[in-house]
Amino acid sequence: MKHLRYILAAAALLLGACNNGGVDVRFHRFERLLFDTPTESLQQVLDDSLQVYSTPLLNVAPHNQQYMQALGAFVNDPAVRRIYTVSDSLYRDLGWLEETLGKALQRSNKLCPEMTYDRFYTLITADFEDYRNRVFCTDHELALSIDRYTVGKLPGTVPAYIERISRPEYIAADCMEAIARANTVLPEGDLTLLDYAIAEGKAIYYAQQTLPKAHDTILLRYSGDQLAWMKANTEQVWGWLIQNKMLYTTDMSQIRNIIDEAPHTNAFGQNSAPRTTSYIGWQIVSRYMKKSGASMQQLLYNSDSREILSTSGWRP
Repeated sequence: MKHLRYILAAAALLLGACNNGGVDVRFHRFERLLFDTPTESLQQVLDDSLQVYSTPLLNVAPHNQQYMQALGAFVNDPAVRRIYTVSDSLYRDLGWLEETLGKALQRSNKLCPEMTYDRFYTLITADFEDYRNRVFCTDHELALSIDRYTVGKLPGTVPAYIERISRPEYIAADCMEAIARANTVLPEGDLTLLDYAIAEGKAIYYAQQTLPKAHDTILLRYSGDQLAWMKANTEQVWGWLIQNKMLYTTDMSQIRNIIDEAPHTNAFGQNSAPRTTSYIGWQIVSRYMKKSGASMQQLLYNSDSREILSTSGWRP
């Protein structure tokens, strides 16, 4: 089971081109092929479908005996089948999402003509612990782990703060931000807190430009109270980062709680927003784009976080 989850979750999140074949977005429903096919026919069906599902995002291997044994155990597991049933009842029709992403990718094509997407997949991993990896991208493909947006119907599978951001209205923004991350060039070596902040700022900015109707709470994955807190305390957060010399630290023990999904940021108390540097990174990137005149692609390819901060001139 664990082996299969790794197979299904494998994805290249490195540099590439976002591929937009226009507004015609259609998801290939890999989970339906698996769970709606009798086990004895699964190998033949997978073999016949290789032209569609041959992608490093899925790593389909119908002629690998170990893979097929693991796959058979996965699709016949009662708990996994229940997850599929719940997911399919919620997301049988994804026309609304395909339309939203089609329009977003059309805007992306105007901003980054060299970045295109032409294949889209849904799948089930039944691995709710790895909540960060809900959308995977290669250079021209995107895969959506659709079951990770069903946890509200599966009580107790994840903490409440993860359940809150696992609703349908977050999917499109998560997809567009994943595309931005897949195309963001990062500095070589250990990343600083500023590097993380700018990278997340780029993802949020890209999603904002391609999903102009998305509310800030969706783009940031904040509740209304968290967004209000962040706006009111941006100067305090920035001052704390400067005073404690955090911007250029690479010490993950200091960085983790500031950048990871969490109910709040420990340094600022239980009423604070999580991922405070994501908001700050977004503000810096937004100011940088206004002042520099850079294109979206130039922004994503610029790995010099210090230069972006300096050019932006941003201060709270």
